[in-house]
Amino acid sequence: MMNNLLVVEDNKAIASVIEHIGGSLGYRVTIAYSFAELKSLLVSHHDFFAATVDYSLPDAVDGQAIFHVLEHSIPCIVMTGKMNNTIHQKLLSLPIIDYLTKENSQAYHYLLRVLHGQLTNHEIGVLVVDDSLSVRSYVCSLLSRRNFTLYDVPNGIKALNTLAMHPEIKLIITDQEMPGMNGVELVQAVRKQFADRELVIVGYSGIDKPYQSARFIKSGADDYLQKPFCPEEFYCRVFKNVEKLQYIEEIKMAADMDYLTSLSNRRHFIEQLTEHFDELLVNTLEHLLIFIHVDDFKGINESFGHSGGDKILVELAELLKKALSFPTVQGLVVRSFAV
Repeated sequence: MMNNLLVVEDNKAIASVIEHIGGSLGYRVTIAYSFAELKSLLVSHHDFFAATVDYSLPDAVDGQAIFHVLEHSIPCIVMTGKMNNTIHQKLLSLPIIDYLTKENSQAYHYLLRVLHGQLTNHEIGVLVVDDSLSVRSYVCSLLSRRNFTLYDVPNGIKALNTLAMHPEIKLIITDQEMPGMNGVELVQAVRKQFADRELVIVGYSGIDKPYQSARFIKSGADDYLQKPFCPEEFYCRVFKNVEKLQYIEEIKMAADMDYLTSLSNRRHFIEQLTEHFDELLVNTLEHLLIFIHVDDFKGINESFGHSGGDKILVELAELLKKALSFPTVQGLVVRSFAV
């Protein structure tokens, strides 16, 4: 399926803004300016990855467009210009991705982040740990709306085994009250293996004790929720913690990567060599360390300018990365400046 985005919005200026946001993320945008136009469109087109839907349209003032989009199994983000307790409760009861209030100056920046997450969240594994099947299923249903890759288990022992088998897991959501190993004990066991910059943990509990959140946080959890929790608060906390982890990964990538060629830099090479040196010594496979020097690079810069020299380095980097793309070859390509 193409990343088709359906925009249902009668205000053409707002529709244009959403179309621009979607286009900047690689979505192919289709706009319906009325409920009648939406119904006509969905008769023959169903392959929408997501939709943004205005709560109130001139010919559907009470959210009818939302129900129509959901009936076609299209994940839905609601945009609303008005908000009261009745509308708020109605939106929370619906299986939508999220809702945004249009008058909020940060709404469209938030929409950008949500639409981007819908495209990339499948790369993030989430492990839900709860001995209650109904609660576990409910939490998974909330996360599935955001396109996360999900794993769920009933206890801490199975959680540790699942975590060992699936390195793509970057977020653990765990209950406190479980047989054998409770949530706090699971957090402590996970933190012996993974630092907080590697994996996010969110705990929750139905026990209304003031010390419960502190126990989770002091044991290594990143956040805590009190059951029963509001889906809106749940999404906000998950969203913030996943973004924090992504920011840390981006900073680490920037520290490990040469800005021009996107190859690993010298610092990352030394870090990897130090980490795997003992393994290399006992491994029976042959290992090669190859140095490549570009001859007369100063002359290239003088003849074609620094931009010409940069192009040669980028092309050389691509050739070297392709050389290591075969299944039988493993290695690390590094750009190291001469000293």
